[in-house]
Amino acid sequence: MSIAVRYHPRNLTVEQYEEVVRREEATGKFPPEGREHHVCFGQDGDLRVSEIWASAEHLQAYGEVLMPILAEVGVQMSAEPEVFEVYMTR
Repeated sequence: MSIAVRYHPRNLTVEQYEEVVRREEATGKFPPEGREHHVCFGQDGDLRVSEIWASAEHLQAYGEVLMPILAEVGVQMSAEPEVFEVYMTR
């Protein structure tokens, strides 16, 4: 079952977001397996991220790569991400 995940990092800037993406790409594990869609939106300093993952297991596996990068860049979450099961048509 695919899942939608919504993140609201605390005070996320465009500069931080772009640095996270650069570091993700440098890992050689980007784009992550199982991530079907990714969008970042909002105002600089209050960006949010929404993603669709093929499964919760894919999200958890990539978390091992992503979480250290977020910590290094200084990205902090304002709350736990919201996770929803989704039904997708292609």
